[in-house]
Amino acid sequence: MKQQTIHVFKFGGSSLRDAAAIRNVANILRNHKEKRLAIIVSAMGKTTNALETVVEAHAAGTGQAFPILNDIKAQHYRIIDELFDKENEVYSAVNDTFVEIEWVLEEDPHENYDYMYDQIVSVGELVSSRIVAAYLNKVGLPTQWLDARDIIVTDNIFREGWVQWEETLERSARIARPMMDKRGFILTQGFIGSTSENFTTTLGREGSDYTAAIFSYCLDAEDMTIWKDVPGVLTADPRLFENVVKLDRLSYKEAIEMTYYGAKVIHPKTIKPLQNKSIPLFVKSFIDPAGEGTLISDEVEDNYPPMVAVEQDQCLLSISTRDFSFVAEHHISHIFNLVADLRIQVNMMQNSAISFSLIINDIDDKADRLAELLKDKFKVMLDRGLELITVRHYQHDVLENLRRGKIVLLEEKIKDTTVQMAVKDVPVMRRKLVPGKN
Repeated sequence: MKQQTIHVFKFGGSSLRDAAAIRNVANILRNHKEKRLAIIVSAMGKTTNALETVVEAHAAGTGQAFPILNDIKAQHYRIIDELFDKENEVYSAVNDTFVEIEWVLEEDPHENYDYMYDQIVSVGELVSSRIVAAYLNKVGLPTQWLDARDIIVTDNIFREGWVQWEETLERSARIARPMMDKRGFILTQGFIGSTSENFTTTLGREGSDYTAAIFSYCLDAEDMTIWKDVPGVLTADPRLFENVVKLDRLSYKEAIEMTYYGAKVIHPKTIKPLQNKSIPLFVKSFIDPAGEGTLISDEVEDNYPPMVAVEQDQCLLSISTRDFSFVAEHHISHIFNLVADLRIQVNMMQNSAISFSLIINDIDDKADRLAELLKDKFKVMLDRGLELITVRHYQHDVLENLRRGKIVLLEEKIKDTTVQMAVKDVPVMRRKLVPGKN
């Protein structure tokens, strides 16, 4: 008898933001109850953001870490109250999970901020998965809860753990596959893993898509589906642009390019594990589950309209030597060794004889840390508050429209398909009104 194929579903924070949303997820899963299904979930709503403020408060010693945590706990318990009777064991499971944060907060702030961050922020996914698994079991959808940290092994770099594929494949075969052979679903967490010493790590911000791809690869899934609040992959972010259109089909190559350049619908690391085993990816709407969505696979021709990705909160580092020398290969090697050590994603770079420029994400303290490490050998200027606009399959009228009201600090064309622009807003100059002369 042929073994039933495995499918992987991923539900993000917006699809789990409240009790009604969780009920909707259960309704979607009812239509797939006969499948061998691995489900990956994110933290609920904006929980990750809130837990980041707990980390910041504890590190700064403001005394607000416990009050903020109590608000987060209260929000989750309100959701649980809507979904369960008071006797349900989910209450104790969630309480025991939140205790992991309290243990951290009862100690002095750890000297390694990134380590402390991972121990606290990872709890968002653990709590969410406990609640969703318990609810699915309550409504007659048998679900086994799995700790992703038992499967995904990373190196010892916190906040940006790199997957150790050999160990992860071995654990998946030994632990996850036997669970898949039982009746019902398995449900686990996105975003998190562990070191070989069992310290919790995270895979990078918004890393739950990547987790789903890791499980898809390790389990030889038939396909993977990401459930979003949009109908599929769009030509631009509808919150920023009008007249965007849905792409029915997309190649792996195009999806990798767009996610690398900042398209938010999929995490950048997601596509490559799927491409390596030709696992198709569907991006569908949890608001309209019957919609066709977008199919990403290797069976698509590259013929697309202009597509725009905008990365906000960007920082330009302008680096020049302190003596009279040019920026040579050994300088660039030193710079990139530091970039690698800090796990900084470089979104754009440009060099001349006397300077080297980097555009990086400015969402944590890494730009300042890099500048501090460079200052002994280089002059470093930081220009913050920038946007990085990338246009694939560009048309000149689209570029001109995007440049309006902007100062372009860096611009680069890549072959004949892609333009990148690092820009900042420029105030519109208006003539002053002079009494009696206007």
